[in-house]
Amino acid sequence: MNSSPRHTPTPDRPLAGWRVLVPRGGPWGDGVAATLRNQGATPVIAPLINFAPTNDQASLEAALSDLAAGAFDWLTVTSATTVDVLYAYRAVLPASTKVAAVGETTAAALQAAGYRVDLVPERDNSAAGMAEQMISLEPDSRRVLALRSEIAKPVLTRMLIEAGHDVRSVVAYRTVGVPVTDKIARDVTSGRINAILVTSGSVAEQVQAQFPRIPDSTVIAAIGPRTAKDARRAGLAVDVIAEQQTVDSLIASVARFPLPHSADEFTP
Repeated sequence: MNSSPRHTPTPDRPLAGWRVLVPRGGPWGDGVAATLRNQGATPVIAPLINFAPTNDQASLEAALSDLAAGAFDWLTVTSATTVDVLYAYRAVLPASTKVAAVGETTAAALQAAGYRVDLVPERDNSAAGMAEQMISLEPDSRRVLALRSEIAKPVLTRMLIEAGHDVRSVVAYRTVGVPVTDKIARDVTSGRINAILVTSGSVAEQVQAQFPRIPDSTVIAAIGPRTAKDARRAGLAVDVIAEQQTVDSLIASVARFPLPHSADEFTP
């Protein structure tokens, strides 16, 4: 088995020699790619999902205008895709509006796009967990803008309304799959890509649909238990679940595995 410094893992470069598929683009994908490079890996950015405009753009634009004018005490963000919408619309968040992110992935996407984050659930990174924490923090009625996908269940909105809050629920986007290039598809099938990061149920569905023959040696890493459950439901064999629902923890979970292939396979 050939080896070289570039492909030999070290404590500060534990993923030397790895090719890792990053399933989202934009500021979030760029940030993940930079982290992977710092650890010696070669990131392959292949956005598997994107957002399509909502069918009710008038309501979204009105909500974002009211948001900029300070009409809401809270903005809830339940996916990194919602951040893409905010970024695309150049949405303005006034200092008076607090921002709640459903988990560390969404929080990281907000920060990468230049937005602040005031609340991330401490335990349950779900819409219900976020609602429970907001309710405990805000005993009095607050005005909340809940941006969501077209297919999202109204758990967050229902719980906040039942707790006495004034919630405007607005569809921000529709999730659509993005076909990868033929080269990336071949690299996944051949095992040249050593790991695939799965960061949401929508990503899991696209991984299964676009890569029907993933080698057993390819590490499928899910960012949390909920995503792992969605991935398995989609038919993926999840190899590892991040201990914390953060990008750093997700990448660290991959680094625990030995590189599945000999180093000479990775000569450019």
